[in-house]
Amino acid sequence: MMCNFKIFWVFVLMVFLFQEVFGSEELKLNIGFRESIKSEILDEYRNIIIRLPDRYDESSDSYPVIYLLDGDVNLMLMAITVINRLTHYEAILKDMIVVAIENVDRSRDMWPVNTRYYSGAVGAKDFLDFIEKELIPHIDSNYRTANNKTLYGESLSGIFTIYTFLDRPELFDSYIVSSAGFPDCEDYFKKFSQESFDHKEYNNQAIFVTNGLNDLRDPDEAMHEQIAGFFDLVDRSLNNKVRHKYLTYDNEGHVPFQSLYHGLKFIHEGGSE
Repeated sequence: MMCNFKIFWVFVLMVFLFQEVFGSEELKLNIGFRESIKSEILDEYRNIIIRLPDRYDESSDSYPVIYLLDGDVNLMLMAITVINRLTHYEAILKDMIVVAIENVDRSRDMWPVNTRYYSGAVGAKDFLDFIEKELIPHIDSNYRTANNKTLYGESLSGIFTIYTFLDRPELFDSYIVSSAGFPDCEDYFKKFSQESFDHKEYNNQAIFVTNGLNDLRDPDEAMHEQIAGFFDLVDRSLNNKVRHKYLTYDNEGHVPFQSLYHGLKFIHEGGSE
């Protein structure tokens, strides 16, 4: 399995290589289309990249949606490749609508609290309001969406994904987080987690989190220990209410490339811990 998976990712890298060598005139990849939304909440235009399933125009089916934070072409291509494998080769999930949210001010949008790494205006609440009250309704009203939504974030946007899981757990059915931690804000998230688990409604959501143990940004494994502690609390407080898994990769660094693949597989195989 791991050998086949590595071959699969070699193919993805070859696509990038050919694109560099032959240029866009010789190799054109249709990964979706861009839309711009005027956000009244954020008082700015926000760009998103949307990819519809291959047979979307030939059917009347509704599709689950995955929302990608830190959205760009590279992440979009990775997500499409993973979804195609799980859909067409492993038959684990139904094809998905992919919505990649491009960044404007990443730190402002992702941080819910000031830290020594970011002392500017925190905007996580406003950004989450935009996603809930403007972006999701836009996607639901313009495309055939099923009532099944996943949020994916990595590194700093992984912190925001955990924040969303704690603040509005019912907003998404599933959460996938890669290489998050709580740098200089562990106490904030400990308190927030306990308050949320005591008072918020959790009803069979799935949360899947990964870290690489060879992460040069986490040399003392502090982030790993923080997330392990968070998952201990999830297990004690929400064990019968959510499906959850924390997966570490011994030889991977920051944002392990397998995270989205294993996360979607866990979610759609109905995995539990």
